[in-house]
Amino acid sequence: MNPLSTTIKEEKETASLLESTQVVIKEALGKLGYSEEVFELLKEPLRMLTVRIPIKMDDNTTKIFTGYRAQHNDAVGPTKGGIRFHPEVDEEEVKALSMWMSLKCGIVNLPYGGGKGGIICDPRQMSIGELERLSRGYVRAISQIVGPTKDIPAPDVYTNSQIMAWMMDEYSRIREHDSPGFITGKPLVLGGSQGREKATAQGVTICIEEAAKRKGIELKGARIIVQGFGNAGSFLAKFMHDAGAKVIGISDAYGALYNPDGLDINYLLDKRDSFGTVTTLFENKITNQELLEQDCDILVPAAISNQITKENAHLIKAQIVVEAANGPTTLEATKILTERNVLLVPDVLASSGGVTVSYFEWVQNNQGYYWEDEEVQRKLKELLVSSFNQVYEMSETRKVNMRLAAYMVGVRKMAEASIFRGWV
Repeated sequence: MNPLSTTIKEEKETASLLESTQVVIKEALGKLGYSEEVFELLKEPLRMLTVRIPIKMDDNTTKIFTGYRAQHNDAVGPTKGGIRFHPEVDEEEVKALSMWMSLKCGIVNLPYGGGKGGIICDPRQMSIGELERLSRGYVRAISQIVGPTKDIPAPDVYTNSQIMAWMMDEYSRIREHDSPGFITGKPLVLGGSQGREKATAQGVTICIEEAAKRKGIELKGARIIVQGFGNAGSFLAKFMHDAGAKVIGISDAYGALYNPDGLDINYLLDKRDSFGTVTTLFENKITNQELLEQDCDILVPAAISNQITKENAHLIKAQIVVEAANGPTTLEATKILTERNVLLVPDVLASSGGVTVSYFEWVQNNQGYYWEDEEVQRKLKELLVSSFNQVYEMSETRKVNMRLAAYMVGVRKMAEASIFRGWV
């Protein structure tokens, strides 16, 4: 009997992102017939670097920041993944997210493994000068293990194109030559790609379109709820509104807005602040949890993890759930939704638009030739539609839920490359 051919048992709702990821990777490898040794290789990153970064603050004191960089597996090619600035960043989260990046790259068939980085800080409490010094200090601390052919960072939570520009400039100074391919998510004038800022939401939109076809739902007039109104959520709400769908609910960290007749998305986009906050302007709010349970056709969790759990999965009324956030649905909730015939499009597939256009940016940097937005959008749609179809067919033919099917598609390339290299 294959030692990995077990199925998911009752999940503890308190399982960490890393533990939950390991559970599904183990089952995916078992379904594909790989050995225990392959799981042992892939259950943790190959490298995990912790750095301490001394930064001179504006008040002339020196503060020491802790940063991380995880490189999950580079059997396929260089690792790739974002850098987040957040007060709750920790080593285990960075490890799990690097593994998700490996899966995303496998699903959309990119020549990458997964990487991830983070710094424990609160950028909302820091000046522009302090953020620049921290960004440059982080690059100096990790410069030996990153680069265009080693590990390519990108933006993530609370980082943006300006921070990527500072990091690229610092790396170029260290290497003493211009290195645009070191990092993606840069401003256009520094080698960024058309379509990068909206890429994650564009990828989610493509997955929504494909899922709606499978469920026989006409997108025009469909009732959609988007939990979260940050970069991905706000772009997505706009795309859905422009496609003729009825966005009946949105939310931010302070509450949710719901109107069964549809919200004025353009007005909300105009009123939101730089952190995606808009609900503070309204009195008739509901909670984020109440929003998830409202009647709709398509529900998009685009905020934080562990929003749909075994406690509320039976209250979800949507026919389709598309995960734009990282880990918004627990494994037990995934099982409940699948049993209720809800089509769940998992995060590793739905949110892969960002890394796909980051790959396009890296390709353009390497060849020194840049594409128009139409070409970027066409290539993104081709890759995402193909990837969605592959995962959906895996789910149908192997009689597994979409999350497990996505992991099976995502892990296969990495496992095969590791075997061919003779690592296992």
